[in-house]
Amino acid sequence: MTVETYHFKVANGDMSLMKTNSGRFILIDINIGTSADDENEDAPNVGAQLRDALDRDSDGRLFVDAFMLTHPDMDHCSGLENHFHLGKIEDWSAEDDKIVIREMWSSPIVFKRASSANKLCADAKAWATEARRRVEMFRQDEVIGDGSRILILSEDANGKTDDLADILIKTGETISVICGETDDSFEAILLAPLPITDDEDEEELLSKNNSSVITQFTLAIDGTENAAQYLFGGDAEVAIWEKIWAEYSETPKVLAYDVLIAPHHCSWRSLSHDSWSKKGKGAVVSDDARSALSQANVGAIILASSKSVVDDDNDPPCIRAKDEYEDILSAADINGEFRCLQDENGDKPVQMEITKDGPKVVALKVAAVISSSSALGVEAHAHGSRSDEA
Repeated sequence: MTVETYHFKVANGDMSLMKTNSGRFILIDINIGTSADDENEDAPNVGAQLRDALDRDSDGRLFVDAFMLTHPDMDHCSGLENHFHLGKIEDWSAEDDKIVIREMWSSPIVFKRASSANKLCADAKAWATEARRRVEMFRQDEVIGDGSRILILSEDANGKTDDLADILIKTGETISVICGETDDSFEAILLAPLPITDDEDEEELLSKNNSSVITQFTLAIDGTENAAQYLFGGDAEVAIWEKIWAEYSETPKVLAYDVLIAPHHCSWRSLSHDSWSKKGKGAVVSDDARSALSQANVGAIILASSKSVVDDDNDPPCIRAKDEYEDILSAADINGEFRCLQDENGDKPVQMEITKDGPKVVALKVAAVISSSSALGVEAHAHGSRSDEA
């Protein structure tokens, strides 16, 4: 079985798909805007690209085994209602032919922290409604099959998740069960969102961005358990990365990565409390946040899921953030590479293939036909071996 990941060109947004060694599909965020659905627009048709990558079940339904939403901003959940089946699986329509979400991975914290200042878009509200439906099925002790499964990511400190132990993943725990079955082809460590606090001094931590789900995925292939590691951080900003480092500085291997999706679309605000547009070169990087994001394995790749990074006052993406990431990767013992999805050739997603030849990402290539790896031209990007210690 081929182990692959796909990273879709969605400008300042996130959308990644993993195909594990067991054949499971794990989707992390989507940004399928109206321009992507309009054949008269120039934006890549990422909705069609996603469909081409997926399989159909015995009933002819396209599916993802798991869909993890890092947080409910529009650029992370756009297109949900248009492209995914929501509601009872028996109501799926062949005419609509929407994608089935066998299992949702959802954090209640991001929705709890929504407010008048953090309003939810229609797709985010639809996600929340579907998550509540699935949780209620669990609470009513109904028979739950694919299409109604859910994992709750991080507990609610006010006790609202106390009765969800069987579907609850606490911060610091590892996900190794998918759709009710243990799967040794991957594991995902939940690093955030951090537990809710009522401390008013932590108001900065209560935004939707700073409630982002942060996970380290480890992918296995053909007996090689640690073939590749991916770090996803949603739009988490500097205060979260500082707290992450405070929590895991003694065990940094949980932050190690072969591929890092640069948080918040290569934003400076993930690395500094200072405004880039206001302070420019005088902006100071947070050493702790940078340390959290510096746990690169040999030959690591940092991907900016963003517009092209240029030297201007915009943020995101921010040229200073790119400079910091390139500096991290330039270390002699890493020798990695920074890449911006928007700058890759063509409209197709960037595809990475992982082999059993050690714990490393072995190729980076632009997908020509997403469903046929044999038809793809390979741009060699071999990684050196790395120690098991991060």
